[in-house]
Amino acid sequence: MAAPMPVDLETLYPKLVNLLLDPVFVVDEFGNIVFVSDACEALLGYTASEMIGTLIFDYLHPDDRERTRAEAKRVMQGQAHTNFENRYLHKEGHAVHILWSARWSEDDRLRIGLARNVTSLRRANQTRDALYRISEATHAADSLRGICDGVRQVITELFPHNDLHLVFYDPVKAVLTVPDWSADGSNDWIEGSMQPGTTLAEVIGSGQAILTSRDPYQPGLGAITMDGLNAPGPKNWLGVPLISNESVLGALVIESHSEHTHYRAEDQELLQFVAAQVATVVERKRAEDHLRFLAHHDPLTGLTNRSLFYDRLETALKSASRHNSHVALLYLDLNDFKQINDNLGHEAGDQLLIETARRLEQCTRETDTVARMGGDEFTVLLTDIGDLAAADAAVGKIREVMAAPMVLGGQRVLISLSVGVALYPEDGHTARNLLGRADSKMYEQKRGL
Repeated sequence: MAAPMPVDLETLYPKLVNLLLDPVFVVDEFGNIVFVSDACEALLGYTASEMIGTLIFDYLHPDDRERTRAEAKRVMQGQAHTNFENRYLHKEGHAVHILWSARWSEDDRLRIGLARNVTSLRRANQTRDALYRISEATHAADSLRGICDGVRQVITELFPHNDLHLVFYDPVKAVLTVPDWSADGSNDWIEGSMQPGTTLAEVIGSGQAILTSRDPYQPGLGAITMDGLNAPGPKNWLGVPLISNESVLGALVIESHSEHTHYRAEDQELLQFVAAQVATVVERKRAEDHLRFLAHHDPLTGLTNRSLFYDRLETALKSASRHNSHVALLYLDLNDFKQINDNLGHEAGDQLLIETARRLEQCTRETDTVARMGGDEFTVLLTDIGDLAAADAAVGKIREVMAAPMVLGGQRVLISLSVGVALYPEDGHTARNLLGRADSKMYEQKRGL
C-alpha cells in the first residue's frame, strides 16, 4: 500500500474556510478585520479585499454598536458565545440579522467568529408578530384613529428610523385623509386634495406597489421624473396600496431620509402583508362604525334620528335642571312638501330634505342637535339658551337661511317653514311635554297660513 501523500494544512485551511456557507471573520483586539472568508460578499455585499484592514464596528447597525462592543469585551476575556445576535448594514443599505459563534485566541490575540444570516427567520417572526399586533390593536381600539395609532407602532418597530405615511382616500370627494401625528399628540385628522403626478397618486390610482426615491420637498409623495417612475437616486420610498374587496382605500408609505437606504423586494413583501391586514381591519371598522351610525341617524340626511334625539333631550333637561339654565326645542315642518314631491318627483323631495338638513346644521352651534323626526319634520335642540328672545333669534336665523332659493329637479324653488318653539322650564319639565308643546305650536302656525 502506497504511503499517504503529506497534506499542507496551512495551505488547505483557507480553501476549506472559503468553502463554508457561513462567513468567517477574524478580528484583532482593536476591532480591525484581518481576515474574512469569501462568503462575506453574499452576506454583506463587500468583498474580502474591501473589508480587510477596516474596523468591523463600522459595518454595525448604529443601534447595536454599544451592546456588540460589550459582548466583544466578554469574548476577549475568554467567554466564548454561540448565540449572540445583532444587525449589520449591507453595502446596499439594508439591515442583515446575524447570529454569531465566536471565541478568543489568546495566543494570536485574535477574535474568531462564524456568522450565520438569520434575516429571513427574523422577517418571518416579524411578519407573524405584525399580524398578531395589528389584530390586537384592532380589538383594543374603539375608533379608526385608534387602529391607525396601533399600526403606526407596529410599522415603527418593523422599519425603525423611517417615516410612516398612512393615507386614506375618498374617491367621491377626491380627498386624502391622514392621521395628525403632530408633536402635541392631537387625535385630529388632516385632509387635503390628491396631487396628480405624484407617486402616491400613482399607487392609489393603479392599486400597485411602487418603489422609488423620496422627494425631499414633498414628504410622503415620492419622486417622479419626466421619464416616469424610474427616478434616479436611492430607492428609499416605498408605497403599497390598501386594498379591500377590490377597492383601494388608501396607501401605506415608508420613506427614509438616508441616501444609503435601498428598500428591497423583501421590504415590499412585508409592507404589502401589513397593508393587507390593515385594509381588512379598516374596512371592517368602517362597516361597524357605519352600522352604529345608522342605528342613531337618519340614513337619507345623516341627521340624528328620533331615538337619539330623545336621549339627547333627556340629557339636556337633566343638565338644565342641575345648572338652572334654559333649553329651547324647535319643531319644524316644511310647507308644501307634498306638492313638491308630487310635481317634481321623489328625487327632488329627497334633495329638498338633504339640503334642509345641511342648512339647519349651518344655523346651529356644535353643542346643539338637529334631528329628522320623520317625513318633512325636523327638530332642533338648543342647549344653554338664554330666554325666549334668544330662541326667537335662532328661529329668525333659520328662516333667513331657508329663504334662499333651492334648485330642485332643475327648477328654482322657494321654501318656507312652520316652526313651533317650546322653552324649558316655562313650557314643561319633561321631554314629552316639550315635544308636545312645540309640535302643537308648529301646527297652529301651519293652520294660520
